[in-house]
Amino acid sequence: MKRVITIVVVAVVLVGLIVFKLKSNQKEVKAKIFINDVNAAVLVKTASPTIHSFESSLSFLGTFEPSRQNTIGSDANGKLVSIRFEEGDQVKQGQLLAKVDDEMLQLQLQNAEVGLEGQKNDDRRYSNLEKENAVSGVQVEKTKLGVRSGELQKKQIQKQIKSTSIVAPYSGVVTRKMIDLGSFVGQGTPLFELTDISSLKLTVNVPERDVLKFKLGQAVSVRADIYGDRDFPGKITNISVVADRAHNFKVQITVPNPKRELMAGMYGSVRLKNNESVTRLSVPRVALVGSSKNPQVYVVRNNIAYLTTFNAGTSDGDYIEVISGIKKGDIIVVKGQVNLQDKTKIKTK
Repeated sequence: MKRVITIVVVAVVLVGLIVFKLKSNQKEVKAKIFINDVNAAVLVKTASPTIHSFESSLSFLGTFEPSRQNTIGSDANGKLVSIRFEEGDQVKQGQLLAKVDDEMLQLQLQNAEVGLEGQKNDDRRYSNLEKENAVSGVQVEKTKLGVRSGELQKKQIQKQIKSTSIVAPYSGVVTRKMIDLGSFVGQGTPLFELTDISSLKLTVNVPERDVLKFKLGQAVSVRADIYGDRDFPGKITNISVVADRAHNFKVQITVPNPKRELMAGMYGSVRLKNNESVTRLSVPRVALVGSSKNPQVYVVRNNIAYLTTFNAGTSDGDYIEVISGIKKGDIIVVKGQVNLQDKTKIKTK
């Protein structure tokens, strides 16, 4: 009995020591964990919009888009028995992308060919008998109609077999693969996304005062941010006839890209020669967040940064014109915005 009591006491003491050690370790771990204080102010650098002169050329911001980007779907029903390409692969127009099982259709085609052969034999026999007045013209006409029906049935099956081969409608890159081998697909099931960047489209928003400087077919110089001052040739292929609410017109420039140096999604700008300088309210380009299609900056009010959308005009690389959305007396963040979210507390350097 004493031995049992001793064992129980020892066990209780061991359990107590283990619990004490675990709690002690938990306190040490919590002490080492960094807990971000969401209410702490973020250190940033600010500046005010300035009046800036845009000199000998005007530049309008945009984003490069692929000339063609389409989802390739299936025209047949069945199981995928072959997939020839993966994401990132380059394909040429007419190349086989995937194959749907056509075994049953091939058997139907063979059956249709056998039936058609029989119809043609009957047609020849009845045609010969008609010459000898051994059969009526009605019977001969029925056999000829049977031949035509068999030929149509054969063509329908051949078209169904052809639809089991999914081919590339144009050359490009497979940017998405949406199915796996063995999947069952039906008519309209999306299989691949095919993107053509042999040429790109740069769409820019042009203020009303400058839109008449653009003409369809006009040759222009295009730059990509990643290539600095290097110029790429472009041609204006579309000018919107309807302005948006900010009185900006969309102008589309087609840029040849034979070496695929440019990629869809890159920032770009189109440059136009200008005979006189333009002085406008502007913000430093380093303050820009978001895309060029939806330019935004952080505007500071009472030490809180508010993410603010504005309408941008021309640009010269260092400054972006402000058409509306930001006032001259506003304070904007020009450094440190990577650490900000809308309505974040800030402190200045």
